[in-house]
Amino acid sequence: MTVLKNIPQGIGVCFGLISPKAVPAVKENCMLEPAVAAPPTLTVARPQADEYAPYYGRYIALVQGDDILGALDEQRRETMKLLCSRDEEDGDFRYAPEKWSAKEVLGHVCDTERVFAYRALRIARADATPMQGFEQDDYVRNGPFARAPLAEIIEDYIAVRRATITLLRNLDEAAWLRRGVANKNAISVRALAYIIAGHELHHRAILMEKYFAGR
Repeated sequence: MTVLKNIPQGIGVCFGLISPKAVPAVKENCMLEPAVAAPPTLTVARPQADEYAPYYGRYIALVQGDDILGALDEQRRETMKLLCSRDEEDGDFRYAPEKWSAKEVLGHVCDTERVFAYRALRIARADATPMQGFEQDDYVRNGPFARAPLAEIIEDYIAVRRATITLLRNLDEAAWLRRGVANKNAISVRALAYIIAGHELHHRAILMEKYFAGR
């Protein structure tokens, strides 16, 4: 067994390297430290309806308030609390044979956030090149999620969310309002941020209701 040193207790519990029974307070407070220490420098208003394709309205509607950076950080904390007590059996669970496993759902959340954050980066930097869409089922099918340990996918989620928050936190007001074209639809940077948050909320609710309820 590989012994990893200097592991924060919260991460150790989440990844099964430290028993939650040994540090009972850690399980509840797993990964509660801020993702990025610096406070936001401006308030980002919610996107208007003409800043995104109608399909994405269902995700944006799930995000409460207008503090998108705070929402993204708080989501990370809540998702980590949901995942901390899960084992490989939970990760491999499918509520129907044709559905993704819980690990594949989390992997899909990570992949989608990467794609949308990349779109936000390009648009924020005033890159007017239209961007192609992506096929989510192909990404999951060709991804490593089914065979990867749940701990590795959780680690990936942490890294992706920290990178997203760092990217967005350093944008100025003009960058937040810029618009570009992705998947043949106009989209703004701030709309992409809200879609990232809403997309995770959508899938976290599915995990709670259809994957982890009663487990």
